[in-house]
Amino acid sequence: MRKHDGSVRVKKSRFPPHLFVAYLIVLLLMCGAHTGLIILSNREGWSKITQVIVPVVYWVAVAIGLTLFTRKKIMTTYEEPMQNLAEATKMVANGDFSVYVPTLNTSDKLDYLDVMILDFNKMVEELGSIETLKTDFVSNVSHEMKTPIAIIKNYAELIKMDQITDEQRKEYAQSIIDSSVRLSNLISNILKLNKLENQKITPEMEAYDVCRQLCECAILFEDAWEEKEIELVIDMEDVAMVKAYESLLELVWNNLLSNAIKFTEPGGTIAIRQESKDKEIHVSVSDTGCGMSSESIKYIFDKFYQGDTSRSKEGNGLGLAMVKRVIELLDGEIQVSSEEGKGSTFTITLPSAEIVNNVSGGRQ
Repeated sequence: MRKHDGSVRVKKSRFPPHLFVAYLIVLLLMCGAHTGLIILSNREGWSKITQVIVPVVYWVAVAIGLTLFTRKKIMTTYEEPMQNLAEATKMVANGDFSVYVPTLNTSDKLDYLDVMILDFNKMVEELGSIETLKTDFVSNVSHEMKTPIAIIKNYAELIKMDQITDEQRKEYAQSIIDSSVRLSNLISNILKLNKLENQKITPEMEAYDVCRQLCECAILFEDAWEEKEIELVIDMEDVAMVKAYESLLELVWNNLLSNAIKFTEPGGTIAIRQESKDKEIHVSVSDTGCGMSSESIKYIFDKFYQGDTSRSKEGNGLGLAMVKRVIELLDGEIQVSSEEGKGSTFTITLPSAEIVNNVSGGRQ
């Protein structure tokens, strides 16, 4: 027997040794019975023909019995399970991902065929999930594209009207531009996410100062936070070296900061904090915005998910899906904590690079 998943022992054979021992004992008993028949025939003075026919009939019956028993054992032990598995495989090949094949033994008596069936069921479940995601993805993409296209079409028709004022014409033109930008961003994000998920982007790791990058990204949003009179708090070391792909990580900070500004009410606070600990770099982006429910947190990294539907026109729900994929590619972790009405905090953990000179850990 061997262990499966480090806990349950798995039998290597579907035909246990005691079965062959039973066969041997039965054959020995049959041989003994044959000897008894010979002795009986001599004692009773059976004719020579009877003495020949009786043992032959006896061994024919024994052979038929053992053959039928062996055939039944092979059918129930091996052929029927394999036929069921083959039929299930055919159904999956035809697109039915609701197939489930029950194991032949209980979880404490698994054998190699049970393990194969369990792996098959897991594979079918994963394929079903992928198919569902694919269907949802296509549906969501279609829906997301229809909205800006419909807006562009409607305002383009309004612009063609002669009775509208110049002010209205400019307003409609701006709406067309905004929808075009939204559609362009959607397509761009879909392409980026597709490359990330199919690993067509191969990160070229390099050591660089993530504190510098965080400051540069924050400056890019200066107009946005000043417009909403948001207080920006930065608490980080002078230098913190990470081993990462700079362009991809910039995508992470821009998405987190953009979301923080979007969901923080005017006069609120956004905090960027960084610290080095246990050969890791921890970066958190916090806001005092509307926060999220525990249910929303479960799906926040799913494609196209938007917890606050009132702000759906400001994004397409792909940003955090890309953020998570980038962090996974960089062997990091992302965690989120949030409370409705009190804000959210996204914490990124990344492996640090080898630092030649020890950093004193001063504060900015």
